[in-house]
Amino acid sequence: MLKSAALHSVLLILFLINTLSAQNQEWINYTCGKVVKSIDTEGNTVWAGTGGGLVQIDMISENIIHYNKASSVLPDNDVHSVAIAGSGNKWIGTSKGLVKFDNTNWTVYDPSNSGLPDHSIKSIVLDEIGNKWIGTSKGFVKFDDTNWTVYNTSNSGLTGHSVKSIAIDGSGNKWIGTSDGGLAKFDDVNWTVYTTSNSGLPDNGIISVAIDGGGNKWIGTSEGLVKFDGTNWTVYNASNSGLPSDLVFSIAIDGSGDKWIGTSWGLAKFDDTNWTVYDPSNSGLTDGSIGSIIIDGNGNKWIGTWDGLAKFDDTNWTLYNTSNSGLPYDYVYSIAIDGNGNKWIGVNYGGLVKFDDTKWTLYNEFNSGLPTNDLHFVCTDGIENKWIGTGWGLVKFDNTDWTVYDPSNSGLADYFVYSIAIDGSMNKWVGTSDGGLAKFDDASWIVYNTSNSGLPDNAIISIAIDEGGKKWIGTGYGGLAKFDDANWIVYNTSNSGLPDNAIISIAIDGSGNKWIGTSKGLVKFDDTTWTVYDTSNSGLPDNCVTAIAIDGSGNKWIGTYRDGLAKFDGTNWTVYNPSNSGLPDHWITDIAIDGSGNKWIGIESGGLAVYREGGVITEVEEKPSQLGFPLGFMLESNYPNPFNTTTIISFTLAKPSSVHLTLYDLLGRKVCTLLHEERVRGSHQIKWEAKGSASGIYVCRLETETGYMLRKVTLLK
Repeated sequence: MLKSAALHSVLLILFLINTLSAQNQEWINYTCGKVVKSIDTEGNTVWAGTGGGLVQIDMISENIIHYNKASSVLPDNDVHSVAIAGSGNKWIGTSKGLVKFDNTNWTVYDPSNSGLPDHSIKSIVLDEIGNKWIGTSKGFVKFDDTNWTVYNTSNSGLTGHSVKSIAIDGSGNKWIGTSDGGLAKFDDVNWTVYTTSNSGLPDNGIISVAIDGGGNKWIGTSEGLVKFDGTNWTVYNASNSGLPSDLVFSIAIDGSGDKWIGTSWGLAKFDDTNWTVYDPSNSGLTDGSIGSIIIDGNGNKWIGTWDGLAKFDDTNWTLYNTSNSGLPYDYVYSIAIDGNGNKWIGVNYGGLVKFDDTKWTLYNEFNSGLPTNDLHFVCTDGIENKWIGTGWGLVKFDNTDWTVYDPSNSGLADYFVYSIAIDGSMNKWVGTSDGGLAKFDDASWIVYNTSNSGLPDNAIISIAIDEGGKKWIGTGYGGLAKFDDANWIVYNTSNSGLPDNAIISIAIDGSGNKWIGTSKGLVKFDDTTWTVYDTSNSGLPDNCVTAIAIDGSGNKWIGTYRDGLAKFDGTNWTVYNPSNSGLPDHWITDIAIDGSGNKWIGIESGGLAVYREGGVITEVEEKPSQLGFPLGFMLESNYPNPFNTTTIISFTLAKPSSVHLTLYDLLGRKVCTLLHEERVRGSHQIKWEAKGSASGIYVCRLETETGYMLRKVTLLK
């Protein structure tokens, strides 16, 4: 009986491990969540709304949890506002609806299922009896948990539709800042509107509003800070005060009545007499644009910048990274995957990012040999050089040195490099925006253009090379060109089945079929027959095809300009968009597929999305089986595993060594360092107390002087 029970327990544990392993997220979003747009506090927890989702920070443990489209039911990663009710419910305003989160369940309100007049939620304030007052792009809304009441220019005293800020005074009056209609006061019956024509306001665009203990209204505009005491208007700007900038994004007032003012260039403290300015030159701030401020019960200032969250206790600065990636911006234009599985990500106006599934490394014009941060294309050759197309030439990076080729030092006829392909002889074929096609063999350059070749257009948008070495060249206006190193054949709307002469993307499958993305549909060309797929005759969600990738099973993954991603298996179409998947936005710029079948998807304003049916496989999961056990040490399975709160991690050293024992989550983010010190030969045990960690699978990494090992650790609460 005991043996049977023990066997049952073992089988149950194995079942739980296998079940949890199979439950990896199918979608992961990596976003640049550094831009903090709103903040609220709840006890020892800070909630920050960012451009990359909602961030929860424990002030004590400093544990950070990221919520985004892929990991929650947030309808969008762009979080403009956060307000916390006395009940603990979080009310979250996004670009695509209002969300209620009760720490377990998510409820989304939008125009399709509520009285909201618009998806874009700019501001939220809760009154003393729990009503939600919501600023949208199409009016001011009251929600009492049952009824919705909408106030706009047609049915109220509002003179502007877009409500950017709200404050409620001690008498219950609502002070409403609009984007172009001035400041409105609403006492639940009457409206009073203040504009540049009837008040001392210097501007009708009201960005922020706060009310001090004396009932004075402090109003942030693009032309300064305004104090209104009910009668008099006082304007403070960069020319008549210590305000560092006229553009006032945010205002908070502390218990002493001091005003903390976030501007486009620094944080100002004003005690009604003196001004103190904090900026990156004299404080712990890493960025001068202050988008949001809140003051907690202990008097700490929580400051949202365009480069993360800062805490200031009047003496010390503490910085929090609110982004879940190393992306400098969310404008991902190109992705390449090298032979080691590293992802090389081109960020428009942000530089080049390397991601090894754990660590993010940013290269830009300030810390590398890149001539500009304006990146458009990245590819890798067979010897791991990275070839980068920029707005200021072609760049080669061999992991150590940077070489820049431009019209001043090479055969390139244009600075703007739009596309690159590498043939079997390691020749680089480089497409430019107006200088034609260049061939570079690492020594000599040959340029092909409309005057010396069969090219129909000098704007080269896309290039693919087939198994026979033929180049298939997509142009901006002249159609598709085929070049076999001797002859040119041009296909366009007048002599082929192409529906459009703008060729945006090209991919070639294992059978040699060319898959061609145009602004009027997807085209398959088998060297004889042209087949066009568009929204009228297929499951393609949008006719503008911006990216194509083909997986190991021959499925075509098609990125579109307006409506997400499509999978086509030759018969069936499956469409993924922001409303039915973890895609953060519609505009797909590039797709790359790694050796595990994960699709890495670049999005114009949504960062990087990763998708795999059945769950994303991270490199950190694969390494144990790939590397085996390095000689000289052994990382044992932790006990118990799965565990609740506490587990013991054991390892053995064959000789004394420096030891680094670290835990990561399945997104490759470091959870904690358990050990980093010299240890003697023999067996060692380390306890992990995971009280502040969420249930799930973690990866334990043991690194010594001779190598490293990894094991899965399962926490069940």
